[in-house]
Amino acid sequence: MLQLEGQHSGQAKMFDGAQPLFVFGVIADVQYANVENGCNYLKTRRRYYRNSVTLLHDAVERWNGIAPHFIVQLGDLIDGLNKKHNFSAKALEIVMKEFQRCKTKIHHVWGNHEFYNFTREYLMSSILNSKALESALDDISLNTEDHAAEAAIYSYHFSPAPSFRFVLLDAYDLSVLGRKAPSKKYNQSLKILQDKNKNQNLNCPPEGQCGTEQRFVQFNGGFSKEQLSWLDKILTYADKNLEKVTIISHLPVHPDSTDPICLAWNYEEMLSVLHSHKSVVCFMAGHDHDGGYHMDHRGIHHVTMEGVIETPPDTNAFATVYVHQDGMILKGVGRVSDRIMLYPST
Repeated sequence: MLQLEGQHSGQAKMFDGAQPLFVFGVIADVQYANVENGCNYLKTRRRYYRNSVTLLHDAVERWNGIAPHFIVQLGDLIDGLNKKHNFSAKALEIVMKEFQRCKTKIHHVWGNHEFYNFTREYLMSSILNSKALESALDDISLNTEDHAAEAAIYSYHFSPAPSFRFVLLDAYDLSVLGRKAPSKKYNQSLKILQDKNKNQNLNCPPEGQCGTEQRFVQFNGGFSKEQLSWLDKILTYADKNLEKVTIISHLPVHPDSTDPICLAWNYEEMLSVLHSHKSVVCFMAGHDHDGGYHMDHRGIHHVTMEGVIETPPDTNAFATVYVHQDGMILKGVGRVSDRIMLYPST
């Protein structure tokens, strides 16, 4: 029997003897760099740049003993400091060597640090583009007005088992990171930021604002109308086919699952789409290194994974998720808490 700690140990008994339909691993914000330890932007948290790849190594070792069906890497795999030291390509090679030891497929999400290191064009043709791992539904494609690589949206979906679907989202579709000036999306994103944030340094939250208004910073981003429309079509298909959908993104979208400074710019629009469908059961994100969790009024579980980069060397931060017909068991390691996540009733 899977052993869980704390308040979930009794609840787990409902899954006694039941084999999971499938299993997957999840990890966020490794942010490896070959530099000395440092601090976060606000100077409030310690960052262990070199040791983060050791923690990734340990996670892969654990997963190889479990044999999950796939791994979800929630973005910020290498730190933006690599760009300053002309070390981006080498740093990516080092962390990917660890993933290459993994005996299963890896689904890569893109975060802000991917765009500090690489252009969108580079990422689209790189090893961090895992879209080719799965074939999407032929009749639901993401069409954009501009088909150039710079304008591309990195989103896809896949079904690891009958009646289950995962959707990977591009949280920097609207962003000044990875979008070239003076492209349409760059200009649109800059206007969103400057309308809400009058600081010269757009990585500083808007002055005099608190709560969710702090999200209008350069290290965040948002979802375009095209991507929201595409997601709506995927979820409509999932509703019709009685599927359970987990959505993965670098940025969180519920203010009670994260520090508000880490929210996607248009999180309210995203929540509106999610809440208009009965198929969504979970939204998994990274970005906020302290992690977080909230089950919203529709029963959707919003899981924000703790960041490896701010995890001390004597512990870790990753999870293995056991998916059952009635719910998911998230078994955390180190800073990540165990969770039982029952599906909302329909």
